[in-house]
Amino acid sequence: MLTFSMLRPKVISVGLALLISACAAAPQPEVTTVPPHDNLNAALWMQNSVEYRASAAAAYALARQRLEQALADKTWTAAPEEQTGNFQNLPPAVVMDLDETALDNSAYQSWMVLNNQTFNPKTWTQFVNAEISTPVEGAVDFVIYAESRGVKVFYVTNRTAEEEPATRRLMKRFGFPVDGPVDTLLTARERPEWGSAKSTRRAYIAKDYRILLNIGDNFGDFSDAYRGSMADRQKVYEDNRQRWGREWIMLPNPSYGSFESAPFGHNYKLSADEQRAAKRSALKAWSGQ
Repeated sequence: MLTFSMLRPKVISVGLALLISACAAAPQPEVTTVPPHDNLNAALWMQNSVEYRASAAAAYALARQRLEQALADKTWTAAPEEQTGNFQNLPPAVVMDLDETALDNSAYQSWMVLNNQTFNPKTWTQFVNAEISTPVEGAVDFVIYAESRGVKVFYVTNRTAEEEPATRRLMKRFGFPVDGPVDTLLTARERPEWGSAKSTRRAYIAKDYRILLNIGDNFGDFSDAYRGSMADRQKVYEDNRQRWGREWIMLPNPSYGSFESAPFGHNYKLSADEQRAAKRSALKAWSGQ
């Protein structure tokens, strides 16, 4: 007489065989080849993570506190090289970068990832003119607060004069104060001496205003030495250690900037593979042992 215990191994074997057969016959999801892109995780983080929003909000919360300290201290300046002479009684101002400091352009970064593209001035201008950037978390509220305290906010941006009309329209739509008798949107090449380095524009502001804070996302927003070697950049950072988080407020931007080009000497004539190899060689990795 056969019992269930005697049949159970056979039942299980038959069942597994049927299951395996069914799985093999079931249609499998199509796997497509996705081209690798160095910016995938960075764009994903900046566009979707609460961690990024929280970091930006924290930076602007700190900026409010530092603004009050700076207003109370007449010797305070965020432009140590450009602010000369008797600046103590000049009207107060804040200098801000735009892209990834006040405006979030992660849609452009994501477009590059999804289409396996790299930065190109032509597509960038098209993106700017589409006016789809959004404010970075905390930026609009901070600017409105600063203006309410009698502080003029200047936007020192490497968007070009050609891109200024669309930029102004976008900023006004989100509530950034950009109108008035004083031109506060200082774009690259707006004047012959205003190149991508920003010290000449800070000096222009410092003639008439005491610069309380400098807010940006890239080393070049604070120092013209941003195109130095990795060692040179580190030295400039150390020399200004007391300024970070005080007069100089840095927002996070893992997507682009001089940090990624420093390992290959900012030489964009190198191929993508050569650039990536140089960046990989700069990593300090665990040996795995």
